[in-house]
Amino acid sequence: MKTNPGRFFEDYTLGEVIQHAVPRTLAEGERALYHALYPARHALYSSDDFAGACGLEGSPLDDLIAFHTVFGKTVPDISLNAVANLGYGDGRWLAPVYPGDTLRSESQVIGLKQNSNGKSGVVYVRTRGINQRGEAVLEYVRWVMVRKNRDTAAPETVIPDLPKIVTPDRLVVPEGLDFSDYDFTLAGEPHRWGDYAIGEQIDHIDGVTVEEAEHMLATRLWQNTAKVHFDATNREDGRRLIYGGHVISLARALSFNGLANAQMIVALNAGAHANPCFAGDTVRAWSEVLDKAETSAPGVGAIRLRLVAVKHGAAPFALRGEDGKYDPSVLLDLDYWALIPT
Repeated sequence: MKTNPGRFFEDYTLGEVIQHAVPRTLAEGERALYHALYPARHALYSSDDFAGACGLEGSPLDDLIAFHTVFGKTVPDISLNAVANLGYGDGRWLAPVYPGDTLRSESQVIGLKQNSNGKSGVVYVRTRGINQRGEAVLEYVRWVMVRKNRDTAAPETVIPDLPKIVTPDRLVVPEGLDFSDYDFTLAGEPHRWGDYAIGEQIDHIDGVTVEEAEHMLATRLWQNTAKVHFDATNREDGRRLIYGGHVISLARALSFNGLANAQMIVALNAGAHANPCFAGDTVRAWSEVLDKAETSAPGVGAIRLRLVAVKHGAAPFALRGEDGKYDPSVLLDLDYWALIPT
């Protein structure tokens, strides 16, 4: 058999390392397409001059371009037969990615748990994105519910013990980053690290209605081959599921309105795709300030944010009901650290 049906739950072994196929060289085209797909406007990722004034060699590619590229490489081996991508944790951006860099991905299976129905199970993997110099630029853990294809005995249950957050001492600030002479006018907003209070909630106001064409283009761009995003016959309702990363990028771009100076994503503490997103849904977003921390880089602070994406019509700052479950309008609940001028 020469074709690849994808892995099923019983095909994973605890501790195995999977080298994912097809490295990807990124160019300015990825930046242009990213900005065409999402209302992304953060200055550090838009202007070489702005980035140079902040101590970098030029404007990096958006942190989420790196994430989507690394993630996409893993799909044929990890989530081609997924029922759902359940969550993320312990993620760190370790180095900026620039046009011309080539990224590849590798994952290690760090946990397995068969579901009680015996028809699926949860696979936990730690994935690393590696550039052409062999340097890790990104690492994160995700867990995925994957179908079983054979009636096999359940493996020993191993659930990895992950930190609840990436502590500030583990944040990696890019070498040379300096916000001492940060230009707030060019960045688009005057708000700095000290202007945000822990517990503050920010409604980002704007919305984007998701179209079939754009999410299909985005998913192909990241070479994400998961069947649920392409094949309308793969789901009983005949609808194509929007790639969760598409929602992440939409929400992050919308957060510019109120968080224009939260420039670089440096850590992913936790994340959940709470409810499915489909074409025709209008995505809005709000953020909550969870924590703040100082860094050793000049003029650079860290801010921990909860980013929530919701469907149009959601109650203000909707998150969970009285039963503790996510409100049906909530699409994404993402906890991350970003770098912001002090």
